[in-house]
Amino acid sequence: MFERIKHMLIKEFIQILRDPRMRTVIFVMPLVQTLVFGYAVTTDVTHIPTAIFDLDNSRASRELVARFTGSGYFDMVTYVDREEEAQHLVDRALVKAVLRINKGFGDDLRTGRTAPLQIIVDGTDSNTAGIVLNYAGQIAGRFSEIVLQTRVVRATGQPITPARVALETRAWFNENLESRNFYVPGVIVLIVTLVTLMLSSMAVVREKEIGTIEQIMVTPIRQSEFILGKMLPFALIGFADVVLVTVIAVYWFDVPIRGSLLLLFGATSLYLMSTLGIGLLISTISRTQQQAMMSAFFYYFPAMLLSGFVFPIANMPETVQWLTYLNPLRYFLVIIRGIFLKGVGPGILWPQMLALLLLGTATLWIATRRFQKTAV
Repeated sequence: MFERIKHMLIKEFIQILRDPRMRTVIFVMPLVQTLVFGYAVTTDVTHIPTAIFDLDNSRASRELVARFTGSGYFDMVTYVDREEEAQHLVDRALVKAVLRINKGFGDDLRTGRTAPLQIIVDGTDSNTAGIVLNYAGQIAGRFSEIVLQTRVVRATGQPITPARVALETRAWFNENLESRNFYVPGVIVLIVTLVTLMLSSMAVVREKEIGTIEQIMVTPIRQSEFILGKMLPFALIGFADVVLVTVIAVYWFDVPIRGSLLLLFGATSLYLMSTLGIGLLISTISRTQQQAMMSAFFYYFPAMLLSGFVFPIANMPETVQWLTYLNPLRYFLVIIRGIFLKGVGPGILWPQMLALLLLGTATLWIATRRFQKTAV
């Protein structure tokens, strides 16, 4: 048995690594994707391009503008003096926000009246727009508080310290609230899924296309040995990609890894059972490599969207949430982020690891049963 599997391993590695395009997919693509995702996938909202529409041009309005531009969140792109110009900038996506200060803003503050202030936001991206409005509200609120205190000092000659609730915040596991620390570990899941799924989905169907499946049919190799010989090379490649992406995440993007590396590799082995099982199942039911590739992508994108990588599962409709329990990406994402950011162990992650074990065992069993050596 072991001798037959050994020869299958040698054959698969030779077949995979002799193709330059396949070597690129295995080693170069994960590197490029990690760098692209690491820099591009972020929800941090800073340096918002902003236009200033100051119709008052008073000392108070200029001080307020300075507070916005000095906050680090708003970057002043240009000043406008007409509504049409402000609308043109927003329509062309040249600015994300327009700060409009009406005439009489400074006089209203001096006389104790409420001074209206308007922030116009491009609401195309509702999440970003909400964050921008929150930033603007905090800056305007702080400015209003300072104006009130200054007015009281001028009237009474005594500074006041208004009663307030002091909220002390503390973020665990991601102290600086950097979205990169949250998303980059998830990139490991996406890359390992894509690489192993693509390779394994074309493993059996490639034998059909090049005509070597007939040679395998006349050998004494069993179904389980054939599937195992097909799976092990891709599993080793999956581990290699995990190591590669983890090194980039830790030493290039400074993502902390607080948990056990042994647990990481153990969970990866459970996860690879699912992805390789699904890939081999696709390969056994496909007639051509092109069909297998399309089927793999047809599975990959819904699985990614329903994993919680981009959209929280709790925000999905209840019916869709039930579907996510059949998605191995969901469980591996929780494990990866728990190991990297929280440093938790099997005592916390055992439900996810058990789910991966059950899903992986089921998919491998179905793939093995689906492959009929004498009926290929």
